[in-house]
Amino acid sequence: MAEDKIFLEGMTFSGFHGTLASERDLGQPFIVDVELRLDLREAGASDDLTKTVDYSAVHDQAKEIVEGEPVNLTETLAERIAAAIFEDHPMVEAVKVKVKKPHVRLGGTVLGGSAVEVMRER
Repeated sequence: MAEDKIFLEGMTFSGFHGTLASERDLGQPFIVDVELRLDLREAGASDDLTKTVDYSAVHDQAKEIVEGEPVNLTETLAERIAAAIFEDHPMVEAVKVKVKKPHVRLGGTVLGGSAVEVMRER
């Protein structure tokens, strides 16, 4: 597996995900970090965008998923983002997706956030 990596960090989108009615009604921010593993030697040598992954395409995929159909679980968002990246970017060998909810209520307590991270390989 390639040791080269591309990082996209802090992509922030609004979504209506969660198991609580308030999360579905009010919405909240979600922060997405993506790490892509692929061989970047040819891109680095050629300065050719077609030899790497277009960051804006990955951003747009994550945005569409987070701002799209509401789901119950943060895990579902992470899985969908990882699957979309693999589907549209065949040169990616592995992907790590972290989805953070910066405002979480558990009972009467407000947490500083929660996160789910998935790592998938082809």
